[in-house]
Amino acid sequence: MSRTIACHECDLLHRIGDMPQGASARCVRCGALLYRKKNNSLDRTLAFALTGMMLFILSNTFPFLAFKIEAQVQQTILLTGIRTLFDQGMRTVAVLVLFTIIIVPFLQMAGLLYLLLPLKFDRLPPGLPQVFRFVRWLQPWSMMEVFMLGILVAMVKLMKMATIVPGVAVFSFLALIFIIAAMTAALDHHQVWEKWDELR
Repeated sequence: MSRTIACHECDLLHRIGDMPQGASARCVRCGALLYRKKNNSLDRTLAFALTGMMLFILSNTFPFLAFKIEAQVQQTILLTGIRTLFDQGMRTVAVLVLFTIIIVPFLQMAGLLYLLLPLKFDRLPPGLPQVFRFVRWLQPWSMMEVFMLGILVAMVKLMKMATIVPGVAVFSFLALIFIIAAMTAALDHHQVWEKWDELR
């Protein structure tokens, strides 16, 4: 099945037919890369989404950090910082942090699972175009790495006042950042639309 792709460099329209895995197409006018078909894109993206969902659950249920000052130990979870921001009157910041590190990653992974699990078994999920566009719209809003960088800076500053013990959730959250990056890189949106055309 052929489709039309516009070159992002010179805007020349091309018709591209079925391509083998790993193949790429280039513009006949300027030589710019039009499209590269990723190997096993849907299967790899599905695997990353499932792994990410498990890491997401671990990140939000297990202790994130423990602060030890003399005989006192205080444990925190991922939502503790958001709740503290809210209690201190910084509600806009709290909502923004909640949206970018909890809601957006969850919706990204849940949306891809909703789309890719049925496609894996050659079934068409209802509302595929709308859900897929929504998932792609969410992508720039995921800022987990920025949050993690802030946590690392805070840990360095607090080390002089208390002993900081990383919890299971810290390592799960760090792994989740890489898994979501791999999930985004593995996804070939052209193959999703091809599968949709094939099944509808």
